[in-house]
Amino acid sequence: MTDAAALPGRPRGAVLSGPATARAVNVLAPNASAMTLDGTNTWIVSEPGSELAVVIDPGPLDDVHLRTVLDTAEKAGKRVALTLLTHGHPDHAEGASRFAELSGTKVRALDPALRLGDEGLAAGDVIDLGGLELRVVSTPGHTADSLCFHLPADRAVLTGDTVLGRGTTVVAHPDGRLGDYLDSLRRLRSLTVDDGVHTVLPGHGPVLEDAQGAVEFYLAHRAHRLAQVETAVENGYRSPDEVVARVYADVDRSLWPAAELSVRAQMDYLREHGLI
Repeated sequence: MTDAAALPGRPRGAVLSGPATARAVNVLAPNASAMTLDGTNTWIVSEPGSELAVVIDPGPLDDVHLRTVLDTAEKAGKRVALTLLTHGHPDHAEGASRFAELSGTKVRALDPALRLGDEGLAAGDVIDLGGLELRVVSTPGHTADSLCFHLPADRAVLTGDTVLGRGTTVVAHPDGRLGDYLDSLRRLRSLTVDDGVHTVLPGHGPVLEDAQGAVEFYLAHRAHRLAQVETAVENGYRSPDEVVARVYADVDRSLWPAAELSVRAQMDYLREHGLI
């Protein structure tokens, strides 16, 4: 969800479809909406010179899009050998089973219900395919099963919905939890500071070339919204829908149902910490 208008200095980026780094190519799914921005970014990632590729987030169940992903890889001389999921929301994962059928690959994810094959994913796992190295980073918060993939050779991180290319994301209560999300953002900030990550390859929206700036923006935005929610509750706005109308008045009403999920997560966080 995008409600970044509340703060200045929002992250800006470029590249919505096509090559984004030396190893990552984006194929944009045709599912644009208020919640998915320009559509879902399906990523084809491979080592230069290798014939093998990984696809991250095949996207919706859309045969034309799934076949376009395969065609794009094949035209680059690549064979898709593995499918990975950042999380289980349908706009990222609904097409995974069909894509696995088309490509003959296994699907690996944190959530066992999403896997096709015996192998799951866990924090700290390293995927090595044709010389390509992807490191699995646990980033719950948007959802409980959210993962990011660190691509050290390109100093990049594929963030799914944890960090978007434009605006901010929803904390999808009750599965998503704000405390977990803040910890995940700090984990990503450590990647930018300690591991030199500078490029965000998001699940929606354009590529960002200032990863640290994007993560700092997200942390500031969440603190700003949390303070607004706390103030609203202190001023007598008790129900989540009342708080949404007060705090998210600057956001298009079509996004208020998603905003309510984040508000519920924020109110839970404030109660857990004895702040309301």
